[in-house]
Amino acid sequence: MGSCEKKELEDYIRSIPDFPEEGIIFRDVTSVLEDADGFALAVDSMQKLLEDIEADVIVGAESRGFVFGAPIAYNLHKPFVLVRKKGKLPCETIEESYDLEYGSATVEMHKDSIKPGQKVVIVDDLIATGGTIEAIARMVERLGGTVVKIVFLMELAGLKGRERLEKYDVASVIRYEGK
Repeated sequence: MGSCEKKELEDYIRSIPDFPEEGIIFRDVTSVLEDADGFALAVDSMQKLLEDIEADVIVGAESRGFVFGAPIAYNLHKPFVLVRKKGKLPCETIEESYDLEYGSATVEMHKDSIKPGQKVVIVDDLIATGGTIEAIARMVERLGGTVVKIVFLMELAGLKGRERLEKYDVASVIRYEGK
């Protein structure tokens, strides 16, 4: 009998030192997606963080939030709402801008995608500074929704995004202490 070692989710994530600049360790999610077992484990692990959460809608942030949010929404039989970069959605939208390291960015969602009183889960692959997700949460609230949980595959704790989102229930599957 051979020993069957179970791979942990961390084993599927490729870490690339000094990218995009020296001193940074880039956590590459593509290595998770390119392995069927890794992808399944990632989706299942994120979905497990929602076990005790009552939600009406799953919201995904462009673009990797789509990759993880859509299968979770499908598995839970919930509607899936796209949040996109400005100018990509065809119907009437609301928008929210947020600061980046250099400059700012704007995200949009359809005005009719969240109904007043709906309980919303926001999904993305990674929390760094938390700016994008904070902007998404503000849009959900402007449309009358309540953010009941925010779920990430990975968290870069050194960038303090969780502090920025402290008024929300935030969970991540994997936490890296650095940046």
